[in-house]
Amino acid sequence: MAEFSWPLRVYYEDTDCGGVVYHANYLCFMERARSEWLRTLGFEQDVLRQELSVLFAVARISVEFLTPACFNDQLEVGVHLTRARRVSLSLAQEIRRAGTAVCRAEVQIACLQSETLRPHPIPPSLQEKFRSLSL
Repeated sequence: MAEFSWPLRVYYEDTDCGGVVYHANYLCFMERARSEWLRTLGFEQDVLRQELSVLFAVARISVEFLTPACFNDQLEVGVHLTRARRVSLSLAQEIRRAGTAVCRAEVQIACLQSETLRPHPIPPSLQEKFRSLSL
């Protein structure tokens, strides 16, 4: 799996008074795409928490805003796994409109034990799936 892509339409609620996507909403769009990416891999986050006592949290994110997205734009939010470590994942994400990048981010995701919120090794079933992806 080279890259996962999630379609998204910009709603009025996503924009500021000028009809431009509010900067923090790009992070929400990326979060949704990461959740859908995990789902396509066969992992539901609520099940991971209930059955394996793990959750994923953003540890670091670096965002580059390239050009504004606006009300009613149709966007694609990409997720690409660039590195899987014992307790973390590195992802490249890009939001595109008609194939042109609007926003890019490098995201570091930590695996945490759900009760203590301390770093925890990624469960073997997930590690195996991540290893099988084309990095």
